[in-house]
Amino acid sequence: MKKFLYFIYLVFFRNTPEDYRPYSLFFPQVRSFLVKNYLKSCGKKPLVKNRAEISLFATVGDFSEMGTRCMIQTNVHIGSYVIMGPDVKIYSRNHKFDSLEIPIAKQGKHYLETFVGDDVWIGANVIITAGCKVGNHCVIAAGSVVTKDIPDYAIVGGVPAKIIKYRNQTESKKDE
Repeated sequence: MKKFLYFIYLVFFRNTPEDYRPYSLFFPQVRSFLVKNYLKSCGKKPLVKNRAEISLFATVGDFSEMGTRCMIQTNVHIGSYVIMGPDVKIYSRNHKFDSLEIPIAKQGKHYLETFVGDDVWIGANVIITAGCKVGNHCVIAAGSVVTKDIPDYAIVGGVPAKIIKYRNQTESKKDE
C-alpha cells in the first residue's frame, strides 16, 4: 500500500500548486496526507511543499515542513518542528572512491544514516551530506554545505558550513 501511495504522490500530486496560491484548493493537504502515509515513519501534520522528493524510507517528526523542491534520500531522519527552505538536499549515500585501479562509477556506493534534530531551520539551497548529524535547535544559513556534525543550538553557514555562533549564548556587553 505504501508503494501505491508513493506512486500516486509522484505521478499526480507532487507538482500541484503551492499553498499560498489562490487556486491551490485541496492539493497541499493531499500532498501531506500521501507523504505521511507512505513514509517509513511520520509524526503529526507534516507540511509538504510542491515538487518535494521524499524517499519511502525516510522518517519525519511532528509538524515538520519539507520545502519546495527538497530532496530527501533513504535513511534520513528528520525531527519535529523542522522547517526547510526551497531546494534543500539531504543525502544518505555517497560514491566509493578508495581504489585508484577501479573507475569511481564501478566502485559502488556506501549508505549512511543522516539525522536532523528537532526545532531546526534549514535555509534555502542547503546541502546536508551523507552521515551528518544536525543537532537540536540549529539554524543552517542559506546556501550552506554541511559536511560535518553540527552541535545543538549552533548557527552555521558557508561552504563548508562552519559555526558562526550559538543560539543559547547571549552576547557579552562590550566595555563602554
